[in-house]
Amino acid sequence: MKQLVLDLGAEPAQSLDTFQIGENAEMAHLMHQFAQRASREHFCYLWGETGAGKTHLLQGLAATDGARYIAATSGADDFVLTPDVSLYLVDDVDQLSPERQIDAFALFNQVREHGAYMVCTGPVPPAVLPVREDLRTRMGWGLVYQIHGLSDDQKIAALTQAAEARGLTLSASVLPYLLSHFKRDMRSLSTMLDALDQYSLETQRPVTVPLLRDLLLQGNPGSPHSETKE
Repeated sequence: MKQLVLDLGAEPAQSLDTFQIGENAEMAHLMHQFAQRASREHFCYLWGETGAGKTHLLQGLAATDGARYIAATSGADDFVLTPDVSLYLVDDVDQLSPERQIDAFALFNQVREHGAYMVCTGPVPPAVLPVREDLRTRMGWGLVYQIHGLSDDQKIAALTQAAEARGLTLSASVLPYLLSHFKRDMRSLSTMLDALDQYSLETQRPVTVPLLRDLLLQGNPGSPHSETKE
C-alpha cells in the first residue's frame, strides 16, 4: 500500500469531460470548440494558479486527433508546424528557455498563417509573462481566460459525486480533513480518493478519518499528525 501512496504524483489520463468546471463555464465550452476545431478564434491563452487545471485541459485537448501537447521542456522539433497537426498546445510558456521562446514565437506565426489552432498556458496574464516581448505580445492576441480554481465547497461536492459514482461511502468528516491535510488541487485529491477506495477494500475498513490518516502517514511517516488520535 505504501507504494500506492508514493505514486500519488503520477499523472493520470485526463479528458475535457473530467475537468471540474466550477466558475469556468465559458472557457470550458470554448475548449470543447477547440477540440472540434470549431472555434472562430484560433488562439487562446489560459492562465491561473498551480493546480487550477491548465495542464488537465491541454492534455484533454491532446487526446483529440491531430493535436500535439508541447511541454516547456520539449525539443525544438515539437515547435515545428506539420501537416498532420491542426492543434498545438504549449504548456507553461513562462518556463520556456530563450531558445524555445523563439521557437514558440515562430510556431505562433505559422499557426496563424496556416489556419491551425493553438492554446497556451501560463501562471499570469500575458502582459506580465516573464518572456521576450514579441512572444508576450502574441500571447495576448487571441482569447485570454483566467482559470478559476474550485472553492472548498465545490471540491467537496465534486469528490462526493465521484465517490458516489464508484459506490464509495465516506464519513462526513473525511473530505474536510483531506482538504486540510493534503494537496488541494483536484488531480491530487481525486487520486487520493482512488487510493482510499483501494485501501478500504484491502483493509476491510470503512472510509473514515482514522483510515485516511493511516493512509496519509504511510506516505509521510514524519507527519506532525502521526500522534493525533481520533
